[in-house]
Amino acid sequence: MSGAATGFRMRARLAVRGRVGAPKLGLFELGTHRVVHIPNCVVHHPLVNRVAGIVRRAIAETRLTSYSDQAQLGLVRYLQVVVERASQTAQVVLVANDPSPAPLAACLELVRGRLGTELHSLWVNANTAHGNTILGPGFHHWCGPDSVVETFGGAAVHYPPGAFGQNNLDLAARLVERIGEWIPTGSRVAEFYAGVGAIGLSILGRVSAISLNEVAASSLAGLERGLAALEPQERAKVTVVPGEAGAMHAGAAGADVVIADPPRKGLDPLLVDALLREPPARFVYASCGLESFLADTTRLTASGRLRLAELEVFNLMPYTEHLETLARFERA
Repeated sequence: MSGAATGFRMRARLAVRGRVGAPKLGLFELGTHRVVHIPNCVVHHPLVNRVAGIVRRAIAETRLTSYSDQAQLGLVRYLQVVVERASQTAQVVLVANDPSPAPLAACLELVRGRLGTELHSLWVNANTAHGNTILGPGFHHWCGPDSVVETFGGAAVHYPPGAFGQNNLDLAARLVERIGEWIPTGSRVAEFYAGVGAIGLSILGRVSAISLNEVAASSLAGLERGLAALEPQERAKVTVVPGEAGAMHAGAAGADVVIADPPRKGLDPLLVDALLREPPARFVYASCGLESFLADTTRLTASGRLRLAELEVFNLMPYTEHLETLARFERA
């Protein structure tokens, strides 16, 4: 399944490199730390491009230094932009090579003033570590709401700036809707790698109980905000299970349906073991890594206790080799 071919990317992370007064914002050339400046990317939502242009000018005018990977010096490392669909405003994060937001204050105020009503919120992320990790552990809230709010299946889902989110939200919503169609009414559900709850919160009306497992602190914070907005009878259906999916595999026991949406490396081996020991009536697997999905599927079906019943593909990232695979397994 494919969606829009342009303007679909609601979430972007751009590297900031270059000289004082002439920063470049874009993507690294393959295998290098040389940034290709992309001021008018056609796959970005137009607001992402506008934000990038405003931030670039603000960095130049305030004479901030851009990060150098070789010297491991310079202040501004990355820009993250997330567009909230309902408000058409942007959550903006500047990633800085400094534990304090103070050196960016003048730049931040320029960005706030120039974006005006198109600004959702403004943040500084402190990342002083060496290496290729984009976000550091600390966020400084400059202004605006705590989280971007999206709606999936009628449920409000909260995304703090450090939480993982899909960039192609219109097509991701169709994937979430498809998962909902595979959940029998009244099911007891266990979801692993639940993130901020885009899947789990969207299916609450169909389930009798659901456990949501997640390890990332920012995603758990977003999930708690989503749960806090629920009516008491809906909130009572939900159990949050923090921790690594493999370590929390016991949560799958007794579930009618197990859902997993793991990172690219695939399912935790301990979770696979648990699914094979006590196969659920249905296992729904959303995968962003084809190689890991094929390896997991081979293992899941080898014993004959689970069978692959349905397979769909969602082209969430057009013009790349990456596809999202959605699979439904049934107990044999």
